[in-house]
This record gives sequence, structure tokens and C-alpha cells, in this order.
Amino acid sequence: MAERDGTLKPAIGESRIRSKPSGLWPGRLALGFLIVLAGGAFGGLVSEASGDWLRALSFLDARTLAIARFTLWQAVLSTALSIIPALLVTRALSRHQFAGRELLLRLFAIPQALPAIVVALGVLALFGRAGFLAEPFSAISGGRWPGVYGLSGILIAHVFFNLPLSVRLFSQSLQSIPDDNWRLASQLGMGSLAQWRLIEWPVLRASLPGVAGLVFMLCVTSFTIVLTLGGGPAATTLEVAIYQALRFDFDPVGAVTLTLLQLGLTIGIVSLLMLLGGRFADSAEISVVNRRYGSPGIGEALLNLAVLAIASAFVLAPMAAVVVAGLKADLARLAGETAVLRATITSLVLAFAAALLATGLSYSLVSTRNRLAKTGHRQHRRTLLERSCDQGAGLILVVPPIVLGAGWFVLARHFGDVFAIAPVMVVTVNAAMAMPFVVRTIRPAYDAAAERHDRLAASLGIIGYSRLSLVVWPVLRQPLMTGFLFAMALSLGDLGVIALFGSDAVQTLPYLLLAKLGAYRTDDAAGLALLLGLLTFALMMVAGRTRDRA
Repeated sequence: MAERDGTLKPAIGESRIRSKPSGLWPGRLALGFLIVLAGGAFGGLVSEASGDWLRALSFLDARTLAIARFTLWQAVLSTALSIIPALLVTRALSRHQFAGRELLLRLFAIPQALPAIVVALGVLALFGRAGFLAEPFSAISGGRWPGVYGLSGILIAHVFFNLPLSVRLFSQSLQSIPDDNWRLASQLGMGSLAQWRLIEWPVLRASLPGVAGLVFMLCVTSFTIVLTLGGGPAATTLEVAIYQALRFDFDPVGAVTLTLLQLGLTIGIVSLLMLLGGRFADSAEISVVNRRYGSPGIGEALLNLAVLAIASAFVLAPMAAVVVAGLKADLARLAGETAVLRATITSLVLAFAAALLATGLSYSLVSTRNRLAKTGHRQHRRTLLERSCDQGAGLILVVPPIVLGAGWFVLARHFGDVFAIAPVMVVTVNAAMAMPFVVRTIRPAYDAAAERHDRLAASLGIIGYSRLSLVVWPVLRQPLMTGFLFAMALSLGDLGVIALFGSDAVQTLPYLLLAKLGAYRTDDAAGLALLLGLLTFALMMVAGRTRDRA
């Protein structure tokens, strides 16, 4: 109703929304979890090193610097070998509309669902000394095929993961090109090279720092691939050296030095890439609609066909090798082994707990950020809490899991048996690592639902549990389930933390698989890799169907 001075009183719901936001404790609790997890690890490292700084500094020797150089070198090579072919594949894929195009894009999404140790087994089954291609390669080279242990194996596995990811991200960029650009190019009779130079390359060049930065960070922090395919001291990264210092040499001071070096290297790289325009929160969800006008010539079509065939074979071959090698194993005997059954149950329980924790904390961050954003937009400022809720989950990726595990490992040894806290560490670290992906899954749906329903809910007095059950849950049910399943799949295949804290008492499937490899029981390892791959792939398939129904 009107006031005497001519102003209008705000509606009841509007006045409630404009009041100071309440119920911010879930976001603070989630941020506190991340701070304690990262701060505790960092505190453990500093306290361990402070006891003997001279000895800690003595580990910055030629060997450590060589490991750091190899860490960067393999990441640079992996990034180049992933990005350059991905540009060719992306353009070949965007130039044609064919029946299997959507299927090919789905194929390129599968590597992100597979655990790294399963892919490593696939690379060995294909390119190892006794792999399926060993005999043809031996015949071509005229000598015994040495296998792909070392830098070559690491590069193959990294490209397997990151080439399809890069293709999907580059394709997303191309989909942003306005439809009018293609129509105008067709009207002007632009050829293939002109379209590339004037339309496609400017868009791809703008997204290149972000995609390359993401791939580079994934390769710098790669642990499982290097551990299984490194093949010796000459092909060791900082993360593998940390693991070896704690589990084999039991040298906490040396591990602390390596961990601090890895942390400094990671933070420095992330800062540099952000200055260059890199982004680490891109989505790989792309459309399969081809909006081009005109068609490529026969020569270009044949070249594109060859590029797509080679890329498809490169992605399919390791997965097929895992299936074939796994089927050759005695699966019935493996399924009946007590160790395998216990490891499977342990993996599923820990993955379920990590996914539940990641989903709850991610929802807390998203809901708190949304409440703060409304107040911040009206006051034209963003508070520290809002920025923290917005970016806190993503920033945890700067600290690799092995660094978090190493910090808590050296801290916990002063208070008791470090292996006794293995379940807690696996659940908490894997939950933190999955949170950025869960946040990205549920945030758009939550923001859209809040924009539509918050004013009406506030005017009707629907708050607390009633709001959660009547307003939030119907909209967020599918995104929350998608994020939960995705987090569970990520945790199920992780080896980083359990490699440090695992023991005979607590074994997951990846840990047992690594133990089988270490004992040279390759057939059993192949069977376990097939089982683990099927479990994670099934979770990702269900997550994909849940997302499509949302």
C-alpha cells in the first residue's frame, strides 16, 4: 500500500528476502571442513619439517630437482600431445553431420569415468612386453619389444585421458559460434581454410589457455599413471617420490620436503595459468547439433575421416584390451576370494560415504552462496564468505590428494597408528576432491529454482524443512543424484590416499589391484581391473541417465 510520501511498502516476502541472510551455518561448516582438511595437512608438514630444517633442506639436491624437471617435462609433453591432435579431431568432428556422431561424442566421455589404474592396465595389456601388440611391434623393429614402461607409457595414458576431454571442451567452444557467422560464410563462398582462419581459430584460440591449463594441471598432479607405468627412478614425479618416501623409505622429513615442493609447484602453476586466462571450471557438456551451411570437399572429408578413425581407435583400444585381458582371467575364482569380496565391499562403502559427504557439503556451499549473492547484488559487493563459498570447493583441487594424505600421515604418526585412520582419510579426501564436480552439477539447478520460487516461498512462510521438502527437493532430486553418483565413481577408482594409508586390514579394489601388479600376478590384476572398470562405468552410466532426465 502507498505511504504518505508516495513510496510503496515492500511486500512481505520481499522484505524477508531483503533482510540480512540467515541460515549461513551450512556454508560455514563446509568451508570449515575444507580449511581443517587442508590446514591440518599443511600444519603437519610444517611441524615435521621445523624439527630439522637443515635435513629437510638437504633433500633439495640434484635428484630432487631432476624429479621436479621430469614432473614438468612429462606434463608439457602430455599437454602438447593431447591439445594439438584434439584441435584436429574437434574440427573434423564439427565439419560433418553423420549417424554415429553422437555415439562418438559419448565414446570420448568414457575415459573420464574410468579409474586411472584400469587405464594403466589397458595400456600394459596393449603395449606391454607381453601385450597384444608386442609381437607385431617386435616384428617391425626386428628385436624384442621392450614395452612402454617409462615416459612413453605415461604419455600414452595421459593422452588417452586428456585428448577426449580436450575435444569435448573445444567442441563446446565451437558451439558458441553464432549461427549467422556460418550463414554469412556460406553466402560469401568461404573455403575451408578461410573458415578456419576467420571463424573457428579465433574461438579456439580464446579457449586454448583454459583447456591447456586444465590438461597440464591434470598431468602435473598425476599419481596413479606414473606409479604404475613409470618404470623406475628415471620416470618418477614428485607425487610418486612422496609415496615412496613414506611407504618404502619411511623418511617423513624427506617426504615433507618433496610435498612442500609439489605444493609450491602446483600453486605457482595455477597462479600463472590464471594470469594467462586459464579456467578450471569448464563443463564438457556439448551439443551435437551441426549448424554449418555447406559441406567439405572430398579430400577434406577423407582427411577428416582418417583423423576421426585414428582418434576413435586410440580411445577404444585400451578399453578393449582391458575387457579382453580381464575375460582371460579366472573371474569365478577371483569373485570367490575373500580378499576380493572384502575389498569390493570396502570400496563401495567408502565410496558411498565419500559421495554422501561431498554431496552434503556441496549443497551447503551452493545454498549459502545463493543467499549471500542476493544480498551482495543489492549492496553491489561480494563478501569474503560469498567468494569463499563460490570458489572454495574449486581451490581444493590446487592441493593434490597425495599432498593432503602426506600431511595427515606425518601428523597422525605422532598420535597413534596412522593406518587405523585409513577409512576416515579416504572418505574425507575423496569427498573434498569430488566437491568441485558436484557443485558444478547442482548449482545451476539450485540457482534457477531459487530465482523462481524463493519470493513465493518467503511470502507463504515456507522455510526450513518445509522449504527443503516442498520447493528444493523436487527440483534438485535429479542433479543431487547425478552429483552423488559421479562423486561415488570418482572415489571408487581413486588410489591416491589409500596407497598411503592402505594395509592388510583396509584394502580397496584399486589397492588390491596394485598389490596384484606388484606381485606380478597380471592375470588377477586384469580381472580386477575389469571388475573395477565395470563398477565405475555402471555408476557413470546411471549418472548420465539421471542427468538426461533432469
